[in-house]
Amino acid sequence: MSRTFLKMNGLGNDFVVIETLTQPFEPSAEEIRAIAKRGQGGIGCDQVVAIDPPKADGASAYVRFWNADGEPAGACGNATRCVAWLLMQSGGKDAVAFDTSAGRLSGVMAGDKRVTVDMGEPRLSWEQIPLAEEMDTTRVELQVGPIDAPWVHTPVCVSMGNPHVVFFVDAPVSDEFAEKTGSLVEHHPLFPEGVNVGFAHIVSRDHIKLKVWERGAGLTAACGTGACAAQVAAVRRGLTDRTATVEFESGPLVIEWREADGHVIMTGPVALEFTGKLPETVSA
Repeated sequence: MSRTFLKMNGLGNDFVVIETLTQPFEPSAEEIRAIAKRGQGGIGCDQVVAIDPPKADGASAYVRFWNADGEPAGACGNATRCVAWLLMQSGGKDAVAFDTSAGRLSGVMAGDKRVTVDMGEPRLSWEQIPLAEEMDTTRVELQVGPIDAPWVHTPVCVSMGNPHVVFFVDAPVSDEFAEKTGSLVEHHPLFPEGVNVGFAHIVSRDHIKLKVWERGAGLTAACGTGACAAQVAAVRRGLTDRTATVEFESGPLVIEWREADGHVIMTGPVALEFTGKLPETVSA
């Protein structure tokens, strides 16, 4: 049986979204890689997302994420906005909640194809991220490059349901730098589950420019959990106020680390590109 998918994106960070209400979806890592592959028969995306029937009261769905390399992901911020928008559209609602392996997430309409999502509380202790050893996650003992002149050093670590390391840089970095450095850090022994790598340039107390190398996906146009992690990291270092615009080359997200309850709130756009049918060989 062929399976319908939706191709969506948030600021160019793109997803293949599959609804499983009538047809279960249990793909292998190889099948996820085939879907995510750009060209040569693949659809092409940064992540694959499955919207399953809810498992708990109060939720509209249970949502699963996979990175392009076929490995499961605990969360994806831009995909969370896309899923929230789809569920609100299908249910005729202005607000929705759904569960993931990283916990319950919720979203509300914030304008035309614009959604605000509650990403929950960041996880800040070394064992929650996780790191391979105990250390202060606001100033992690890590540097990349020559010992006497490192390219980047002393990052902040945050988990937004998936692990992030955020380096603060004096100027926006190039794609080449992000690819070279991010690929070195992603599988560093300090991060037993791998890590997403952010390069954050503080423009002002309410403005961050960011580039992210995503674990299992590589350099992406935007990363929602990366934007959340960068803002949390900047607040922890005293570099920004509680609300800031986090700007990617593809556009901005507004991130608030809410003081009242510690939740991270993200607002940004969603886009529905097209619908299609998965090839029979990858319609698990």
